[in-house]
Amino acid sequence: MSYIDYYKVLGIKKDASQDEIKKAYRKLARKYHPDVNPNDKEAEAKFKEVNEANEVLSNPENRKKYDNYGKDWKHAEEFEKAKRQQRQYQSAPGGGFEGFGGGYTEGDFSDFFESMFGGRASSRTGARGGSVKFRGQDFNAELHLNLKDVYKTHKQTLTVNGKNIRITIPAGVENGQVIKIKGYGGEGINGGPNGDLFITFIIKNNTPFKRDQNNLYTTVDLPLYTAVLGGELIIDTFDGQAKLKVKPDTANGTKVKLKGKGFPVYKKDKEYGDLYVTYQIKIPTNLSSKEKELFQELSKLRSA
Repeated sequence: MSYIDYYKVLGIKKDASQDEIKKAYRKLARKYHPDVNPNDKEAEAKFKEVNEANEVLSNPENRKKYDNYGKDWKHAEEFEKAKRQQRQYQSAPGGGFEGFGGGYTEGDFSDFFESMFGGRASSRTGARGGSVKFRGQDFNAELHLNLKDVYKTHKQTLTVNGKNIRITIPAGVENGQVIKIKGYGGEGINGGPNGDLFITFIIKNNTPFKRDQNNLYTTVDLPLYTAVLGGELIIDTFDGQAKLKVKPDTANGTKVKLKGKGFPVYKKDKEYGDLYVTYQIKIPTNLSSKEKELFQELSKLRSA
């Protein structure tokens, strides 16, 4: 596997904070998302690369391994263990790993793992050999859902690599977000631990609401008479309806906020964002003769 500079993929510096990583990931995930770039193979590949970079750098432990071992970061634990074993063998009389030419360089991790994979580390005395354990391969999968599907926490059964896995999907999951299901990847080698399953959520928004993290945005028609005289307006929210009081002389484009009527906050029970409503004044059509007459009288009064 060739080396990929995940910091370069996200367009950030090596000392970037977790917040900077999160912001960069969200920006690029929206830019290259398949829904925004249909049938664009290049954008699809870039989207996967961005998700992969976020998977590593957003996890402090994985990030540390990546900074130390580059493309071989997934094998960091095995490598450290093998190094300790080699030091022990070399410090013993007649010690050393056969077939390694007296040692290895840390800059060539891949060759080291290739030599060790599934093999047996033996001393020259032949007495201290033992199978090296390797962690199983990580699996990656996509889960396509509608926005309404992630408004409430629910369970869903997935089929991955021929196995049925029942998972809990927390309310508030975002489009492009990746979650890890520990131990559901490939089987370990020589008794090593299983890999993990990483699920990328692809969320389609087929609602009249625009989502921005935990907040929702919508535009509603406001009758001209209500805008001028004031009154009440019943609007649709994401999970029902709400009654709004409209002030007299409300201008077109006026925005109001409904606190707590937005989207659930991820993994924070009973916490919600806000709903922002923009009024779009609706001009009456098909006026009767009497209505036109009244508007003409009103026009004369306003111009007097």
